Amino acid sequence: MLRFASDPARAFLEANALEQLRPRVETAHRQLLDGTGAGSEFLGWRDLLLDPNDALLEDVEATAAAIRGEADVLLSLGIGGSYLGAKAVIEALTPYFPSPSKASGGTGGDLFGAKAGRTPEILFAGHQMSGAYLRELLRHLEGKSVFVNVISKSGTTLETALAFRFVRQWMEEHFDDADRRIVVTTDPEKGALNQLHEERGYKKYKIPPDVGGRFSVLTPVGLLPIAVAGIDIRSLFYGAVEACERFATTEDNPALDYAALRYLFHEAGYNVELLASFEPQLAGIGQWWQQLFGESEGKEGKGLFPAVANYSSDLHSLGQYVQEGKRTLIETFLMVEHDGGDLPAPASDADLDGLNYLAGKTMREINRKAYEGTARAHADGGVPTMTLWLDRVASGPVGAALYFFEHAVAVGGYLLGVNPFDQPGVEAYKKEMFRLLGRP
Repeated sequence: MLRFASDPARAFLEANALEQLRPRVETAHRQLLDGTGAGSEFLGWRDLLLDPNDALLEDVEATAAAIRGEADVLLSLGIGGSYLGAKAVIEALTPYFPSPSKASGGTGGDLFGAKAGRTPEILFAGHQMSGAYLRELLRHLEGKSVFVNVISKSGTTLETALAFRFVRQWMEEHFDDADRRIVVTTDPEKGALNQLHEERGYKKYKIPPDVGGRFSVLTPVGLLPIAVAGIDIRSLFYGAVEACERFATTEDNPALDYAALRYLFHEAGYNVELLASFEPQLAGIGQWWQQLFGESEGKEGKGLFPAVANYSSDLHSLGQYVQEGKRTLIETFLMVEHDGGDLPAPASDADLDGLNYLAGKTMREINRKAYEGTARAHADGGVPTMTLWLDRVASGPVGAALYFFEHAVAVGGYLLGVNPFDQPGVEAYKKEMFRLLGRP
């Protein structure tokens, strides 16, 4: 389901650099598998794949089906890992222009891995503090059948909890059965949402205490909104299971190669990694990847800054810098072998735009050549490039890609000598913000 190509990047390194690093990579890999590295109490994201809970998947599917049967909108409230994973998968596996009354899946049928039936609109809030956004959101919800999934381990995360105050009030004003329409995803025992769950009888899903937010997409945090969107969460989950099993070995392990190459370029003085895709539906995966690597590696003055580009759009904005700017970045392409873009370019009698040379070529061919030309030009311009290929945009390959990046960032963190599962720097802005707001 995945293929990793890194020869253009390797050409920028000493011929034996990877082999010399191999013992350290294998040690970091073993720390992850054995649970002997820093932050090992937060390895639940691997454990849940090693011992799949099919009963939980079935329960999430049942809840999602019930919501799909009644809802016009599912409003997902969360920030960071509480929404980025679900948003990424939903954007990747649903059509660009879905019909509001039909299931996701488009003309590609099984391409998007969607189920038949009603598909609610999936909206997100609690991921920023824009009053204008909230006002327009509540106005947009008027007259619609709305369900809410609020996601927070503590229940007191400012952005999410504040949004939930507004949304909960709105729900109680608009629905006699508001409590039945609210689902909380939170800590198994502690936190404000548990108290509300007990008082109001909200349906509850548990966030495993050994899974950090940025690794939580394959827990109910991500699975419930994804399932409500009509996506086959079993295929998604078991795509990750397959990748977890495949990457347990040190032989022919692209996740280890990716981690090793990133580390070598970091040590060689590169500062930025640009994740670029030529398929807009993968943009959300880039945002999820950005948090995963930024929070996992960006500490103690270390780590590559994770940046995201969406080509070919950004070739007309960032392309100049990537081609000729400071030589401090590496570039990873996220590409799709079979992208469903077999749309042939039409011919024109007048050929005023001069594009008749493309007549008969499919958009897939044209997009592929755009990638190949860009990768070659950037490498020639001094940018080390590598590519992760998904077989197709479907639940299984997307699940495998999520695990690929999770495994790689854990190993990469150990290579850097940091704990890849904490995020102490996140608290700094909160302290200043709360001080300015007058929090007791």
